[in-house]
Amino acid sequence: MIKKIYLFCALLLIQSSLHAQDVSALTGTVRDNNGVSITAATVHILNTNYSISTNSKGDFNFVNVPFGKYSIQVTATGYAASIKNIIVNNNIAHVDLKLNASNKQLDEVVVTAQKSAENIANVPLSITTISANQIEAYGIRNIRDIRTIIPNLYAGNPGDGRNVVSVRGMVSTSYDPAIATYVDGVNQFGLDTYISDLLDVDRIEVLRGPQGTLYGRNAMGGVINIITKQPNNTTSGFAGIDAGSFGQQRYTLGLRTPLIKDKLFFGATGMYNVQSGIYVNEFTDARFDKFKGIMGSYFLKYLVNDKLSMILNVKHNANRNNGAFPLVGSMDTAFENPFKVNQDATTQMVDNLINASFSVNYLTHRIHISSQTAYQSNYRYYKTPIDGDFSPLDIVSIQNNFGKDWNKVQVLSQEFKFSSPTALESRFNWTAGLYGFYQYSPTKQGTHYGEDAGLFGSPIINFTDLATHTAKSMGVATYAQLGYTITTQLSATAGFRYDYEHKKLHGFDEIIMDGMQPSPTPDFESGLKSYHAFSPKVSLKYQPLAYSNWFASYNKGFRAGGINQTSSESLQFVTYKPENSNSFEIGTKNTFFKERLRVNAAVFYTSVNNAQVPTLILPEAITVTKNAGKLRSKGAELEISAIPVKGLSIDYNLGFTDAKYTDLKLGKEEDVLNLDNNRQVFTPDYTSMLALQYAYDLSALEDIKLVGRAEWAATGKQYFDLENKLEQKAYDLFNAKFGISLKKLDFFVWGRNLGNKIYADYAYDFGATHLGTPRTYGVSISTKF
Repeated sequence: MIKKIYLFCALLLIQSSLHAQDVSALTGTVRDNNGVSITAATVHILNTNYSISTNSKGDFNFVNVPFGKYSIQVTATGYAASIKNIIVNNNIAHVDLKLNASNKQLDEVVVTAQKSAENIANVPLSITTISANQIEAYGIRNIRDIRTIIPNLYAGNPGDGRNVVSVRGMVSTSYDPAIATYVDGVNQFGLDTYISDLLDVDRIEVLRGPQGTLYGRNAMGGVINIITKQPNNTTSGFAGIDAGSFGQQRYTLGLRTPLIKDKLFFGATGMYNVQSGIYVNEFTDARFDKFKGIMGSYFLKYLVNDKLSMILNVKHNANRNNGAFPLVGSMDTAFENPFKVNQDATTQMVDNLINASFSVNYLTHRIHISSQTAYQSNYRYYKTPIDGDFSPLDIVSIQNNFGKDWNKVQVLSQEFKFSSPTALESRFNWTAGLYGFYQYSPTKQGTHYGEDAGLFGSPIINFTDLATHTAKSMGVATYAQLGYTITTQLSATAGFRYDYEHKKLHGFDEIIMDGMQPSPTPDFESGLKSYHAFSPKVSLKYQPLAYSNWFASYNKGFRAGGINQTSSESLQFVTYKPENSNSFEIGTKNTFFKERLRVNAAVFYTSVNNAQVPTLILPEAITVTKNAGKLRSKGAELEISAIPVKGLSIDYNLGFTDAKYTDLKLGKEEDVLNLDNNRQVFTPDYTSMLALQYAYDLSALEDIKLVGRAEWAATGKQYFDLENKLEQKAYDLFNAKFGISLKKLDFFVWGRNLGNKIYADYAYDFGATHLGTPRTYGVSISTKF
């Protein structure tokens, strides 16, 4: 099958090369509002390999640009990004481009939400973009930091670095996420294999609502699309130091440079991150959650010619956490004695991640073809057993350090994408693709019952229940999306995706008594299951005015099914069905006052069938997923960005979500628990963020600024268990920063959670609770060159 796909791609390349097309040189000049030329501005023709920096006179020159329609993006330090539509033909050979200062105008934003670069205002779905400047302004260091910045998005952290994310009531509560995360086009696949730390990021795109057509499995609630910065013909770099409360230290360094001008480009970034611990372990009278991590990212891009490019992207992350589960047994205990644990077993979590991809892009006047091959691995284990009862008693401990053959998750994926060319002058635009993956997840975990287990009814003590299994998954998918411009004001989009997945769980259990040899290895037992899904979408976009867009859409979402091992004493396998949703949305996007005010709003309704509900079985620490019922989620969102006066920026968002189970029954037939009308877990009923920033010029050249910033983040009431007994009431957090910004150097002092609010960030359904970060202060110094 793979050979046939490669042969098909080769034939398309040969056919495309046989056709010639008229071309022209395209020159231009970039100036500011006063007519002054802008040096080192980046000019990029979207969805092509054409990208260049302006010279000392603000001029640029592209050669052999095929005739057609294009969108040009222009960016420069200190200026608002601009997008301009042009037509290249015999009559157009020169364009004048103007940029306004960033303190007077909002950026025009480019996104790749529909797998091609386009103006965010033209995308008929709810999407929020956080730029590189905003990432620095908010102090975003991890994916979970975007919560409340994005309407109706929540991210909780149980302490081990794996984020549980919800959007519009769709929650990633199992190892098959409901929110897909992509980094540089690579699906981060599961809770174990994605890198959540952020470094040298160009932008973060958050798509809300099901995105099954283009992104496939596990995009029930949306997609978090992270795009890192790429090197070009200009050598640039950065370095930064952050230091704060609880021993926080973060060191970053990066370099991007051309190795061969216009041909070969290289980029490398690195980060060292350390924290001395927020929690104190009363059992040892020492800091508990000490942490350190090293992250690196390497980028190599080769432009063979104007049509063909190749990109190698490698990332790695090595984390060491001496207190991965800073938990106490109940929420009441967590609030009564905050940031204190009392655990007799302490261990270090070793977490090593690798994420690599190789991409090839071939662009002709008839078709665009791209291929991306990706590999991900995560080797995570705990050096000594974990305290499974979170107490000073020796009741239950969990061990999984059995060598590299176990607890190492690996994923291999391949995607081929075909799309209509950028320059094509047609009412139609289209995208189609093929996708495949293979995942291997071996696990070996021992549940040890210690000396104190007898106090709680265990008939025997000092034995280990050892569970061993390997999970293998593979899947293939095909997708297509077609856009059609009906009139100058009205356009439509329709698409579909077909997914097929096959899963196999293969394992055994054995009992090992202390001081005795383990019993002979029993035979493996297996569970097998296959799934398929069809995910269509339809949308309409209406543009009554140049600065206003309205859209309506229907999307179907899909989350893969799976196989449970339901007992550690007698090996049994029970499958659960895929989860699917139907979602409807109406929204509007508007800009006013020459890009100084942007207002976006949307309302949505989603119904979910075969809702997957995970339940933790204690003391074995086995998570079982069941299809428990039906969920209904509805709500509204508002986003406002404005620059009312020079230097003052205002960003405000508000989201409401009403997510309830219309049908939820748990338990056995003789003891059914009716949870109809209960709220969805990890879903605040509202989120809100207000950010105010003012920059005051200290020099006539506007290259020295005093900057002050204040943020108010509000999170509504939410529950952490399906019975809605573990409740976190609504709370507010206040953040601030103040400093000086020079042309190449920034210095800031900052404070987060200034009111020192104590709140539950995450809680397991049996009550174990992790609190959110308390009040912290710090300083940040960074330079760019």
